[in-house]
Amino acid sequence: MKFVRKTSYDYDLRLFPEPEDRFWYGLLAVALLLAPVLLPPYFLGQAVLVGIYAIAGFGLMLLAGYTGQISLGHAAFFAVGAYTTAVLEKTMPFVLAFPAAGLMAAAVGILVGLPALRLSGIYLAIGTLASSFIVSEVIARWESVTRGASGITVARIRLGDIVLDSDAKLYYLVLAVAVAAFWLGRNILRSPLGIAMMAIRDSQTGAQSVGVPLVRVKLIAFALSAALTGLAGALYAHKIQFIDPDQFTLLLSVELLVVIFIGGIGSLHGCVFGAIFIIILPQVIAIAKDHLPRYLAEQTGLQSAVYATCLIGFILFEPEGLHGIWLKIKRYFSMFPHYQRDSQKQQRSHARGESW
Repeated sequence: MKFVRKTSYDYDLRLFPEPEDRFWYGLLAVALLLAPVLLPPYFLGQAVLVGIYAIAGFGLMLLAGYTGQISLGHAAFFAVGAYTTAVLEKTMPFVLAFPAAGLMAAAVGILVGLPALRLSGIYLAIGTLASSFIVSEVIARWESVTRGASGITVARIRLGDIVLDSDAKLYYLVLAVAVAAFWLGRNILRSPLGIAMMAIRDSQTGAQSVGVPLVRVKLIAFALSAALTGLAGALYAHKIQFIDPDQFTLLLSVELLVVIFIGGIGSLHGCVFGAIFIIILPQVIAIAKDHLPRYLAEQTGLQSAVYATCLIGFILFEPEGLHGIWLKIKRYFSMFPHYQRDSQKQQRSHARGESW
């Protein structure tokens, strides 16, 4: 069994506290960089989608997992990012349109956050859901800019003389943005802002009593969450190269919630696990339909029902999600052969903010 010895005051401030952490992350980096060479084209395209959903998951995790503000309206920020980059790239290069998509989504996030400041729980979820419907209606009605239900064709990304005309090239861009988003989220959580966000999540009254400015921190959380989700939407638009209002429905918001809850609420690593789950699940359902009775396989709501069942199952039986399962596996091997099942009870008291 491994025992951690903290020999300096900056131990908890290190991004990779232990040498083995640097080794394993380095090995993971090598595997990710070699993925376009090792993976077939289809799986590489799925890996691009995993990266995009992970970026959006990081954004929602900052708001829901670390600030405690549940949102059912993140499909709106996803759509704002996608449409902003699609419209702006007609008159400016991608290097300007891409950050503009994040800024526009952040502005919409602040507008949504302002009336939601006095809401919490189910009322906050309903309020963000209403804002998502409003944004969707604006996109559908503003035909002079968004072309309404006709949709917009999105051009390939151009970085100077380089055109990202394949999934292999787009993969590296998505990977770079995902790593930057993870690094940003991790550093935010180690900062005073992150501590204030987690204080609000645990107790708004307690946070306010020690001087945490609730309004400012909540608005910053909404802005950061919306910005990351908007960047994910911009990359998604370039991945599929065509967008219309029907792609940004309530189901997308539910999918993002599934990413963070099944991945592991309160864990940035869990966003990656949840993104992998949400991309693989439709493939599993498609395969399972061949073995299901015809009347059941042809049901249009089958995928949504599976999402709901998986979400309820994880909430009831594995609240820490896939990341919690991964932690148990690591703990098992670290304590082998002295591992005991009851030892997991001690792990449940582990602060969610520390299981990044």
